[in-house]
Amino acid sequence: MRVLVTGVRGLLGAAIAHEFQRDAEVHAFDRARLDVSDEPAVAAAVSDVRPDVIINCAAYNNVDGAEEDALAALEGNAFGVLTLSRAARGAGATLVHYGSDFVFNGETSRPYAESDQPHPLGVYGASKLLGEWFALETPGAYVLRVESLFGHPGPDTSWRGSMAGIIDRIKAGDDVPLFVDRTVSPSYTADVAAATRKLIAAPAAPGLYHCVNSGAASWADIAAEAARLLGRPLRLKPITLATAGLRAARPRYSALSPAKLAAIGIVMPDWKDALGRYVHAER
Repeated sequence: MRVLVTGVRGLLGAAIAHEFQRDAEVHAFDRARLDVSDEPAVAAAVSDVRPDVIINCAAYNNVDGAEEDALAALEGNAFGVLTLSRAARGAGATLVHYGSDFVFNGETSRPYAESDQPHPLGVYGASKLLGEWFALETPGAYVLRVESLFGHPGPDTSWRGSMAGIIDRIKAGDDVPLFVDRTVSPSYTADVAAATRKLIAAPAAPGLYHCVNSGAASWADIAAEAARLLGRPLRLKPITLATAGLRAARPRYSALSPAKLAAIGIVMPDWKDALGRYVHAER
């Protein structure tokens, strides 16, 4: 099986490349080598690789910046996905694309299911929703919604992610500023990558899936568990959505339910289990 992976310098892209290298021929591209919004470049790459599967980990992730530069968000999260969708259809390849919890408005008190109606609060969420729609135009495509990603960087990148920053602050005994009123389902990239490979190998029915670690927690709860695992005190500096002064609105409760994956035999580990494995590997 030949797999083309975009966005390999990100945490998710690195995990996907690592996971699929076990039993597939992986061709991994960062943005410098392949801009997914560049249709001729995408066509050339797909023609050269002749992939069986295209896994898109490229994305525009600046939630606040999207409010001022909507075009950049749309190019990275929507039009680029449309380009990949067209290329996948032309090559007869399976397309895998990753969505976001930001397609929801957070006005709930239980984890969202795939059947819940999206209602993005800002430009970033809207761009991610458009990307989902474009991806699902491809026959046999999978859209996997993830959120609050944490994981290990690849060999060619120094960016370690926000969870690594939290752990560094706890270890240093510094204040840790975190939301106490935003609830998420953390996603360990190693678990997302493993689930992605199982989904393709099954093969499962195409469509939309929530691919997050099970359970829900506030960022303050997540940091408290990290501190417990490290055996260190947590110097929490509480932040609320109302007082953070962010340009773009965030969904208050955006936990996702991975029950649809579980129903086909792909059970996502609990977020505490995932965090424990991550912290152990980071020590």
